Amino acid sequence: MTVREILKMGDPRLLRRADPVRDFDTPALRALVKDMFDTMHAANGAGLAAPQIGVNLRVVIFGFKSNTRYPDAPQVPETVLVNPVLTPLSEEMEEGFEGCLSVPGLRGSVPRYTRLHYEGFDHYGEPIVRDADGFHARVVQHEVDHLDGILYPMRIRDFTQFGYTSVMFPDLDPGDDD
Repeated sequence: MTVREILKMGDPRLLRRADPVRDFDTPALRALVKDMFDTMHAANGAGLAAPQIGVNLRVVIFGFKSNTRYPDAPQVPETVLVNPVLTPLSEEMEEGFEGCLSVPGLRGSVPRYTRLHYEGFDHYGEPIVRDADGFHARVVQHEVDHLDGILYPMRIRDFTQFGYTSVMFPDLDPGDDD
């Protein structure tokens, strides 16, 4: 198991636009994906983007059966998504609270499209084409933002809805504050 350091907000590497993956099913890409899952699971995250561990490639992972950081969220299938392309399925947006492993201890209300079509590839080069809604769509948008150097606080419209998880959500486990 290889758990990588997760970069924190303020690190300039989180603000870059990630490069597309050109070669699939390589030992390096398989190792990256394994390290990303190890890191995400160790941090109890819902998703992780390669730039969050200092790798400037368009690779995200996400998914869980249950997650104590988001106890009311429905399951999201564990997914590796490389070179993703997102297309909103409607203009409808919804505000919802998000946290981020790169912004530990904080949560903020972020507007996201409620329904989304996404496509890309898995790390073996097999196509992925899905429609998602609700929390699944939110997670995909959050992770793909990382590939464009966008952290969720940059999308917050109302900063009265941004603060420490321990203050805003005192019923969440203290260990799940990151």
